[in-house]
Amino acid sequence: MRNLEAVLATGARMLAADPGASIASIAAEAGVDRRTVYRRFASREDLLAAIYEARLTAIESAIEDARLREAPVAVALHRYVENIIAVNRAWPVDLARMLADDDVRARRDASVREVDAFLERATEEGLLRDGLPEGWAGALLVQLMHLVSRQLPELSPARAADVVVDTLLNGLGAS
Repeated sequence: MRNLEAVLATGARMLAADPGASIASIAAEAGVDRRTVYRRFASREDLLAAIYEARLTAIESAIEDARLREAPVAVALHRYVENIIAVNRAWPVDLARMLADDDVRARRDASVREVDAFLERATEEGLLRDGLPEGWAGALLVQLMHLVSRQLPELSPARAADVVVDTLLNGLGAS
């Protein structure tokens, strides 16, 4: 199990940096024999599918842990952002490549709906400004989380979440 986790985490990191990374190079970097990887994954596509599955599961867990429906909005927002930043750093591959798979798309869409409903709640409760174009807060939040995940790796997920939430709620103005 530890070898599988190492292969998946290493594969995610290496494939994010180089989409053409080979199974052999991923195995070597993970410290396992390539035959170990081939016993578990018949092809590079199978390995990719397992990495995407791990990322999607981590996203679902992050959303659940944030308690978007019941926690106070500001607390849930910070917890969600902190969790997703940790997911982005641990699983830096883009799920967009897997969206042709109906099950993956359905799970991803369910996660998006959950976050969208939360952002509506945040607007209704006055944390976010009303009257923004539909989907704008969600799109901006996703981009801010991706940006801080990659551009500010020295910040802990908690501190990075502080930056994202402050930027989302207060912008960059000096007021």
